[in-house]
Amino acid sequence: MSVAISFRNIVKKYGDTTVIPELSLNIREGEFFTLLGPSGCGKTTLLRMIAGFNSIEGGTLEFNDRVMNQVAPGKRNIGMVFQNYAIFPHLNVTQNVEFGLENRKIGKPDRIQRVKEILKVVQIEPYKDRMPKNLSGGQQQRVALARAIVIRPDVLLMDEPLSNLDAQLRVDMRNAIKEIQREVGITTVYVTHDQEEAMAVSDRIAVMKSGVIQHIGTPREIYQRPANLFVATFIGRTNIMDAVISTSEDGRAELHIGEYSQPMPGLKMDEWRGSQDVKLSVRPEEFVLSDDAHGLAGKIVSSVFLGLNTHLIVELESGQHVEIIEQSAASGVMEPGETVRLKVNPHKINVYDAAGEINLTRGASI
Repeated sequence: MSVAISFRNIVKKYGDTTVIPELSLNIREGEFFTLLGPSGCGKTTLLRMIAGFNSIEGGTLEFNDRVMNQVAPGKRNIGMVFQNYAIFPHLNVTQNVEFGLENRKIGKPDRIQRVKEILKVVQIEPYKDRMPKNLSGGQQQRVALARAIVIRPDVLLMDEPLSNLDAQLRVDMRNAIKEIQREVGITTVYVTHDQEEAMAVSDRIAVMKSGVIQHIGTPREIYQRPANLFVATFIGRTNIMDAVISTSEDGRAELHIGEYSQPMPGLKMDEWRGSQDVKLSVRPEEFVLSDDAHGLAGKIVSSVFLGLNTHLIVELESGQHVEIIEQSAASGVMEPGETVRLKVNPHKINVYDAAGEINLTRGASI
């Protein structure tokens, strides 16, 4: 049975140092939820609080409506998959997967059946008699996953499970993990610092910085409408630009980047009139090459043809370099030194206050 997990004003301290200050978060039953952020942001600390390995200095942790603060780790019915696999080198695949069932005093006929079923799910049944030293890294990770799931936990916790694998195997395994999680339907909390990995596997993501959640949303929401500049720069690639937004008496907003101007619909500035400095987040694909003489002027510094796309670095008149991704068929051959004019897609870019803390674009939320 899966459970919903709720953090209510959770506080974590080490001595006099507060590393997580009154954090609240709801993880839905059966969802694949990822804690994403740089090293030291508090994501593994939160995971260990769910597991019961870290104490809680304030607030409550609940599984459904049951407060878990004082419940011992062994009483929480949790499966864990670690970065280093943590499988037993002296046991074969079947024995490794069976280990947790034996500890729970599950009868042998039931153990045999459950191990057989889970080995099929994680696709390592042909290797059931092999020793860990004779398995690849990906196969060992599947064994660790099978061992965590076979006990039928309420929650599956995964701490940087793919960081020891090479690039291609990481891609293969993240796809496998998502498929397996979807099949078994266990509430899963996944920790990673890899934003591409998080985008690929998650139903929802919490982006963290210094123990504080910056944004919770689906991968699409976080990519398209990041809550602040930290999230915008941490998720995907983007160009950060200084600009000015002016709003007329009738409420129409206009964007100004140097000498370049264009209407900017969809801003949350209904009660505000005049001009203010802002920061823009413009994804490389949100620039548009234009023949308009009033476009943003620039000069190509580098051009890399990558089949479907051409990646350009353009130096603007201000001296700032921006990254652009253009469809190769649309842009043709573009060489360094060539002058170009650019526009931005007003419906795709994000506009922030001058401090970069508040997204002024409609549809944005934390």
